Amino acid sequence: MIKLAFTLRRRPELSREEFQRYWLERHGPLVRSFADVLGIRRYVQVHTLPAVVQAALRASRESPEEYDGVAELWYDSLDAIAAAVSTDEGRAAAIALLEDERTFIDHKRSPLWFGEEHEVIG
Repeated sequence: MIKLAFTLRRRPELSREEFQRYWLERHGPLVRSFADVLGIRRYVQVHTLPAVVQAALRASRESPEEYDGVAELWYDSLDAIAAAVSTDEGRAAAIALLEDERTFIDHKRSPLWFGEEHEVIG
């Protein structure tokens, strides 16, 4: 199982609340609508708690600014992802998601990466 983790920061003109509401209520259903086409097996949104909750933890570790959330998407394999986006329907779905992301995500400050999970406790 391959996992895509996308650490999200909102566009500067949005409050965290506006960002998270849009992400959950508008973008989430859009991702769901393309799940079969793109081979997405699971999709989870992790919404950051208010900054006041994060402050002590960040200070104790000298951590950088927190993210506004993390998107986690699971796929069967890298080959399955490549096959999904090699079709016209898959490319159109990927473009539609990217265009929607541009309305609320600051892509330049939002890293993403593929990885393989290794469960340690569970």
